[in-house]
Amino acid sequence: MSTDSISTWHPVAPSAELRPGANIVAGFAEGQELALWRSASGAAQAWENRCPHRSVRFTLGQVMQDRLSCAYHGWQYDAGSGQCASIPAHPGMPAPRNVCAKVFHATEAAGMLWVSLAAEAPPSPPAHDAVPADWSFCRTLSVRAGAARVRDALAARGFRADAPPLALRGTLGEVDAAALVLGARPQLAFIHLWTPAAPASDAMKKLHAAARALRGEIEAQLAA
Repeated sequence: MSTDSISTWHPVAPSAELRPGANIVAGFAEGQELALWRSASGAAQAWENRCPHRSVRFTLGQVMQDRLSCAYHGWQYDAGSGQCASIPAHPGMPAPRNVCAKVFHATEAAGMLWVSLAAEAPPSPPAHDAVPADWSFCRTLSVRAGAARVRDALAARGFRADAPPLALRGTLGEVDAAALVLGARPQLAFIHLWTPAAPASDAMKKLHAAARALRGEIEAQLAA
């Protein structure tokens, strides 16, 4: 797999955070605000976080089976296409065919939901071996810094990856870890961390503390 084929996939959220037919999660990728959700059938969705009717954020709405409903006027949009499917205030009126939510490409690999903002999806999804299957998800850490600065800070601590956006592998707090870095906005990045350490173990706690310390160091350098 070439790096060009996967370079526009962004790891935006752990797959486990999206429950079928239930919650809506806010996300970001390269400055684009996203509404992340999973239809009742289980398909992960990544939409622009804006209802095309009155621009209200979809994250204020609700999932209704395989549709997303806006909180303002309750307009409903079909999973997959984003096509307006129902206007509850006018049940007898056909839904307008020219009203459609902006839908981005989404796929799942390595326990993450990945999103591509490109007009056409890259030909190959992210590598499924980005993170070892038997490792546990640790946490997502927000850092007030650009993604490049975060990757440089991890590289300075010995983290390495064969090719982006595969997970950087190294140690934090003397604990083995894998990190996927997401550039959310110009000065905001997220680090998704995995580890072979058991949940609630001393090693997991050490990793949490080391990750917080890393964030503090990065942000302190920018503020200096």
